[in-house]
Amino acid sequence: MMLAHVRQSSCRRKGPTVTVTQRSPIRILVFAASLRQESLNARLAALAAECVRSNGGAADLAPMREFDVPAYDGDVEAGEGIPEGAERLRRRLEQVDGFIVASPEYNASMPGVLKNLIDWTSRHRPQPFNERHALLLSASPSMAGGNRGLWALRIPLEHLGARVYPDMFSLAQAHLGISAEGQLVDPEMQARFDSNVVNFMNLVEAAKHYPCVKQAWIEYLGEKPDPAIDRVEVSAAAG
Repeated sequence: MMLAHVRQSSCRRKGPTVTVTQRSPIRILVFAASLRQESLNARLAALAAECVRSNGGAADLAPMREFDVPAYDGDVEAGEGIPEGAERLRRRLEQVDGFIVASPEYNASMPGVLKNLIDWTSRHRPQPFNERHALLLSASPSMAGGNRGLWALRIPLEHLGARVYPDMFSLAQAHLGISAEGQLVDPEMQARFDSNVVNFMNLVEAAKHYPCVKQAWIEYLGEKPDPAIDRVEVSAAAG
């Protein structure tokens, strides 16, 4: 394996730099799970996309409105197929190596619009969340920063086979923590945010360009794979 060149880069327009490696190409989808125009999570998603680009990756920043879908209904699916919003998300997922979601917290859980979108999109075959790496972010005016919602969001994504990054980022009192220019006010919080995004990118790059041998992943030990109920799919060993 060739040694990578080291360069200096920054996730901020101003302030300290972080040292990252010159990476092989990766592409990340970034979106906020909020429909509100002035959403704090949309601003956090934009900051994440900027960080990805500043550190050698390609970021596809998308608004949640592009993925608008009706409430899931099996009869609608049978009669009309999967709606266009879920088709758009599927196409975007298939074009990237990983995705970042900045999600608000509604009543200590994820937004209903996000769960509904996940449910619709998971109906595609091949199932597009499977084996894609995910980083979860949240911003909230509360002292918890939306973290409880991220723990709820992990469950359906991991059930669908997404490789959800262990470290999640939650910005508490986000109405005070994000400047009018869209940057984090606290330098230490900015450094932590930068580190989370860059470390996630490093994992995505390693998984894409230096994959480990993987034969299968089954959600529950002893569960017999059945195409009728499976959401996670079995993959051939990487060559």
